[in-house]
Amino acid sequence: MSAAGVALMLGGAGILLAATPAQAAEITFKTECIPPAISNLPPIQGETTVAITAPATAKVGDTVDISWKTVKAASKNPDVLDLNKDVVQPSGNVTVGGAQSGTVAVQGPRQNPPIPKNSPMVLSEMKGKLKIEKAGDITLTPDKYTINVNQIMTTETKCSPKETVKAGATIKVEGGSTTGGATTGGATTGGATTGGATTTGGATTTGGATTTGGATTGGSGGQTDFPGKAVDVTYDCGAVVPGGIKTPVTISAKKNGGAYALTVKTAKGAMASPMALPAGALKPSMNIKLGGADSGTVKVTGPANAEPIPDKAPVSLSDMSGTYTPGKTGKVTLTPDQLTIDVTMSAGAPPINVPCKATTSGVSLELDTAAQPGGSGTSGTSGSAAAAAGGLAETGASDDGGIKALALVAGTVVLLGGAVFTFTPWRRLRGTR
Repeated sequence: MSAAGVALMLGGAGILLAATPAQAAEITFKTECIPPAISNLPPIQGETTVAITAPATAKVGDTVDISWKTVKAASKNPDVLDLNKDVVQPSGNVTVGGAQSGTVAVQGPRQNPPIPKNSPMVLSEMKGKLKIEKAGDITLTPDKYTINVNQIMTTETKCSPKETVKAGATIKVEGGSTTGGATTGGATTGGATTGGATTTGGATTTGGATTTGGATTGGSGGQTDFPGKAVDVTYDCGAVVPGGIKTPVTISAKKNGGAYALTVKTAKGAMASPMALPAGALKPSMNIKLGGADSGTVKVTGPANAEPIPDKAPVSLSDMSGTYTPGKTGKVTLTPDQLTIDVTMSAGAPPINVPCKATTSGVSLELDTAAQPGGSGTSGTSGSAAAAAGGLAETGASDDGGIKALALVAGTVVLLGGAVFTFTPWRRLRGTR
């Protein structure tokens, strides 16, 4: 017996009850995509092609599955870095119209084949659920979507239609008692997750805790080494690093004449490289905020990684060093402040700066200082001391030429799904004491 004959017999007997999925036509619409803030790039204009699938018929009270298949995203993976398998995760919204209104949030798994440079982005199928609340024809229209990439860093590129989009599917709903509410169901599966791990929360800091060791003889002979204590610092990197970073930081000093050579250490081996990194890819720097008798900031820097870092290998930020020349006499506190990491993926390319503001910190070291000529202080700074107290490090070019140069390099790296230079919020880094 033919398959068609079997279907007719079962249907006549009332056994074939499942609704037939709607065969949705592909919908193409003009799209504007906003690259991650770190790229300094203007919005990207392109086209997106989507197929929305849903049951052709339903009844009031049913909960139906909605799927979004991205046939074509609005941009390619740029010609800089191959994206690894399973690093891209899409999420989006489907607008509900007609007899019922609202929004269905859809999300796909972090699942993709390897995506070579300069090739189309491949997005997994996104799914969500809609509760049917009113009778009549319900239309489903693709709306905004987000592409999340978790490779080296976690980034989000947000895309939205720039023209009126046609409905991608229609559900015919049979009459019955309605629930009256116009809000759709299934609005919880959207793109709330962002590849990066959740934060460990704003852990309590040591505040202005009593400092260790070298709080006694900073001014004249005697003690020369002043070990600091580790303080937990929570960093807010904005949209660049969802959830931020948490790491213990220790500031130590060695007296050298009237100045102090500073050494700053963060957690060692506390993160795993999500991919192979070349030598020279990661270079850290940090602002140390002065308090007590002196004020201003001292910048410390560390060398880039000297050797390539294999995929999944432990990664440590190098120790940072700088010189503090006291501008005032008295007890001076040193507190970790802004952390900046320069990311350079190819020789000769301008680094992309990832600035992270310290939202919670604490005093790591206290020194008993004697003012030195040309030292830092409230009246001004010199040498390694930065400008105003609590100021943030300069992390990018202030002139248009520098910005354009950075944008040119970043533009080849940070497009749809290819913005791979935002730091991964490594779970172990944020949780290590």
